[in-house]
Amino acid sequence: MPTQGPAMEPAGELDARYSSALNPRPGAADVTATEWAEAQRQLEAAEIFWVSTVRRDGRLHVTPVIAAWHNGVLYFATGPGEQKAKNLGHDAHCALTTGRNSLTEGLDLVIEGKAERVADPAVLEEVIAAYEAKYGPHITSSEGTFHGIGDAFRKGDAMVFAVTPATVYGFGRDGGVYTHTRWVP
Repeated sequence: MPTQGPAMEPAGELDARYSSALNPRPGAADVTATEWAEAQRQLEAAEIFWVSTVRRDGRLHVTPVIAAWHNGVLYFATGPGEQKAKNLGHDAHCALTTGRNSLTEGLDLVIEGKAERVADPAVLEEVIAAYEAKYGPHITSSEGTFHGIGDAFRKGDAMVFAVTPATVYGFGRDGGVYTHTRWVP
């Protein structure tokens, strides 16, 4: 299990078919791909992600999770008996999405890759630290929503997965200017 993801600093590729570049507004600035640094900022700040997995019979399963972006890898957890854990047991391919519920502003991100189970105690401690730094009192206080999550990770009561991006898509909206960016490591 890698403790750090790839040095993903790719240039974004703008897909004009789904961007304002195809039909620019008169007087509008050139439409460009979203910078990877902005995508990373959004991944670090996003509180909720939606993980999509595939059941044995091919049906999709989509559910919200909390996740932490750390060293180029997106980490999330689930209980061993939950549907997403069962699905990942037979097909590690998944997608995690996050973004804004707005037609005119924001950046939606889709991270595609394979979920790998994290078992290395040193990596688990890094993930716990990333979760605690990101979600703060939600995890660390006894009144918090996810109190005890670090212990659940350590004991194996929650399965921790790492998704190193194979492909990331960004769908940007800024006051009527739309972008579709693709990053591949």
